[in-house]
Amino acid sequence: MESFSSNILAALLFLLAFTTSMDSASATRPTAGGTNTEFIRTSCSATTYPKLCYTSLSTHAAAVRQDSKLLAHTALSVTLDSARSTSTMMGKLSHISGMRPREIGAMQDCVEELSDSVDQLSRSMKEMNEIKGSNFGMIMSDVQTWVSAAMTDEDTCMEGFAGKVMNGKVKTAVREKIVNVAHLTSNALALINSYAALHN
Repeated sequence: MESFSSNILAALLFLLAFTTSMDSASATRPTAGGTNTEFIRTSCSATTYPKLCYTSLSTHAAAVRQDSKLLAHTALSVTLDSARSTSTMMGKLSHISGMRPREIGAMQDCVEELSDSVDQLSRSMKEMNEIKGSNFGMIMSDVQTWVSAAMTDEDTCMEGFAGKVMNGKVKTAVREKIVNVAHLTSNALALINSYAALHN
C-alpha cells in the first residue's frame, strides 16, 4: 500500500513539474507587436517580480495593446488561473494516503486559504468589469483590498509549510507553486495600483 501511495505521489509530482514547464514554455513564446510587448515590459518594471510579470503577460500583448486597465485585468486573470490550478492540485495531494497528520493538516489549511484567495481574485475581476467614471475610486479601493487579502491568504498558506511539517519533495513542489501564485498576485496588485494612480 505504501508503494502504491508513493507511486501516486510521484505521478502527481511529475504532473506538477510538467504543467509548470508547459506554463513556462508558453509564457516565453515570442509575440507579435513589439510596441505592445514593450508596454508590458515597461509596466512590469514597476512590479516586485518584473521577469515573471513579463513572461506571464507578454503572450497577451495583442489583447492588452497599450491599455493599463486591460493589463491589470489580464494580470488578475492569469493570477486567478494559477491560483485555481494550484488549489486543485493541493486538493488532490491532500487526499493521498501515507501522509502524516501534520502534513494533511497543512495541505488542507492551504487548500482553504487558496480557496479564499480564488474568491477574492474572482470578485476583483468582476468588479473591474463594472468600472465607470463615477464609481472608479470606490471600485478600485475594493479591488486593491481584495487582492491584498488574496496575498495574505497565500502567505498564510506558505507559512504552513515552514519548518519540518512536510517531507522534502512534496514540500518543495507545493511551495514552488504557492510562491508562484503569491508572486503573480503581488505583480497583479502592483499593476492595479499603477492603473489606479493614472486616475488620481
